Amino acid sequence: MEAIKVKDLMVPLDQYVCVSEDATLYEAVVQLEEAQAKSASTGYPHRAVLVCDKEGKVIGKLGQLDVLRSLEPKYSELTDLKKVSGFGLSAEYMRSMMQEYDLWKAPLDDLCRKAAQVRVGSIVSPPQEGEVAEEDATLDKAVHQMIMGHHQSLLVISGKRIVGILRLTDVFKEVSDRIKACKI
Repeated sequence: MEAIKVKDLMVPLDQYVCVSEDATLYEAVVQLEEAQAKSASTGYPHRAVLVCDKEGKVIGKLGQLDVLRSLEPKYSELTDLKKVSGFGLSAEYMRSMMQEYDLWKAPLDDLCRKAAQVRVGSIVSPPQEGEVAEEDATLDKAVHQMIMGHHQSLLVISGKRIVGILRLTDVFKEVSDRIKACKI
């Protein structure tokens, strides 16, 4: 993978859905679904939408887990879930957290109201250091970041500007194509 750069596999911003930070969760879900329908014929579907500020600058991404997490506001009472996600928490510990924090008692009862009230700007997080890759970084470095951080995608930067997104599905396809090309 030494010759492949992140920019060789990334999806450029102009090919990815970007919603305003003022958009509702409902609007973001609709945009994501439309993007998935469009990309179904051309490749792997998108699993996130990018969130842009008023100037059109990407401030973060909103993935499927972020949408689900936002429907249960008590998750914000817990520690930074992204930081502990790779620790392999036991099923018993996870059950105890659900009970202790009273999570998902009535999660789907009022979806429409929640989705219409929640603004994506209030739930999107700025990308952490491990969620960003330089466009000229090697693919093996990006793979390492994805594995260690359990990321489904990385935001790709040129300087300080986000220019694309590197998706795990595209990385996996490249790696699997190379494996299949081996002469065994």
